[in-house]
Amino acid sequence: MNLKDVDKSQFTPMIQQYIDCKENYPDAIVFYRIGDFYEMFFEDAYIASTELEIALTGKDAGYKERV
Repeated sequence: MNLKDVDKSQFTPMIQQYIDCKENYPDAIVFYRIGDFYEMFFEDAYIASTELEIALTGKDAGYKERV
């Protein structure tokens, strides 16, 4: 999913903030600390799962696809 092609208003506020951050720092991988865990979304999650050899999971974020 290309973040430039999405309507941010369809996402939760946290994902909207993530998209804003990626627009300002497109080459950075953004981690969110949620409780005791760190989460990444969209292409950041794919990159991390491949490079770190960890499982890729998804969650509902108010959009038609899981992120």
